[in-house]
Amino acid sequence: MKDDLGHRLDLDHPARRVVSLVPSLTEALVSIDTEGLVGATDWCTHPPDLDVARVRGTKNPDLAAIARLAPDVVVVNKEENRELDVRRLRERGIAVWVTDIETVPDAVASMERLVDALGWRRPAWLAEVRRLWCGPVPVPTRRVVVPIWRDPWMVVGSRTFTTDLLARLGWVNVYAEHAERYPHVDVADLDAAGADVVLLPDEPYVFTADDGPEAFTRTPTELVDGRLITWYGPSLVEAAALRS
Repeated sequence: MKDDLGHRLDLDHPARRVVSLVPSLTEALVSIDTEGLVGATDWCTHPPDLDVARVRGTKNPDLAAIARLAPDVVVVNKEENRELDVRRLRERGIAVWVTDIETVPDAVASMERLVDALGWRRPAWLAEVRRLWCGPVPVPTRRVVVPIWRDPWMVVGSRTFTTDLLARLGWVNVYAEHAERYPHVDVADLDAAGADVVLLPDEPYVFTADDGPEAFTRTPTELVDGRLITWYGPSLVEAAALRS
């Protein structure tokens, strides 16, 4: 089996010790095999009762701690994790599976390949996600912008999982055609971008009722669970309810 970047993974038995450096994939893997995941980052918050070794963050993983866990494979993402850490893990003789995801269908196909490569059984929710999300893109019903940081303000741009997910909800990301994936935008320009609503997620920046909405004088704002618009995994079943 080959990962999303074409790197081969050869396991002669189903993976019994997996380390995940991607929060959404941590949730997905634990939902399939609660004993198979042995390590995760400090940012892996789902499921809330996750009880595995912690190996620091997505951008600064503790490579020595990962090695001590003797994983069959470490699961990473091209966007969330550093190529340097992937290279150093492989130099230690540790197998690494890299995901590369820009659309919801990408995510579904990637997870299917990952589960198959691990020698695990595909979960029922994965087939449900394919049914819910991999059909035709609907006619848009509203225009949105999605800030992910402030001071400086940054928004979701082009070629991102979130932009594709929004389109499949029937929501057009105003910055979907921007040259950058996560452009910096002046908040006044953001407020005047012509969106029907500004969606303020609680990650990576934790927007709240008291931190975010006050910056916009022209455009209505809505607080949204960031996990539902940025994570791929079983959360996509929940995210389908945003269509209603």
